[in-house]
Amino acid sequence: MTRVMRVRYKGGVLVPEEPLDLEEGREYRAVMEEDIDELVKRYRGALGKSSIEEFRELDEETQAQLPNM
Repeated sequence: MTRVMRVRYKGGVLVPEEPLDLEEGREYRAVMEEDIDELVKRYRGALGKSSIEEFRELDEETQAQLPNM
């Protein structure tokens, strides 16, 4: 099962923005992804007047090129 949730890195640990319903002692895999809207705000000037849709397309292309884990 795949679940996407927002987390915040604070004091050296990831803190979920919502309650977790996970089995104690079980190992899980986490994929860290920066919020695309924050990336757009950060790089908009450097990359011209690109739209959020263009950034999403670039992000999807990049993700497609990464090896599956």
